[in-house]
Amino acid sequence: MAEDGEDQPIDATMDDDVVIEKQRLKLLPGSTDTAASFAFEREDHTLGNALRYMIMKNPDVEFCGYSIPHPSEAIMNLRIQTWDDVSVFEVLRKGLSDLADLCDVVEDKFTAARDEFNTAHPDRTT
Repeated sequence: MAEDGEDQPIDATMDDDVVIEKQRLKLLPGSTDTAASFAFEREDHTLGNALRYMIMKNPDVEFCGYSIPHPSEAIMNLRIQTWDDVSVFEVLRKGLSDLADLCDVVEDKFTAARDEFNTAHPDRTT
């Protein structure tokens, strides 16, 4: 089990030193290999808009959109349709990977700019 003071995963089951986190991504009924809808639990417009943008950059994608069914529920639905026989599952994996890579670049550039500023202005750091 986790050490005292460590955070536990949300919606986790603890039993004999095993942590099982509840699935946060679900394939919605009626989905096919080239047209599928997914439900992301505990997500909102932050992920929805960024992921939709990254997936739409893929030339194999015919349509991608997201919605938040109700503002009081923390669920974001994502719909992907692809051309020909391109798998929506591979498109989703690529979109998530590309978004993670983009976030890494932004973090690196921010950190470099912050460090450069702190070096140039040592009296302004706290």
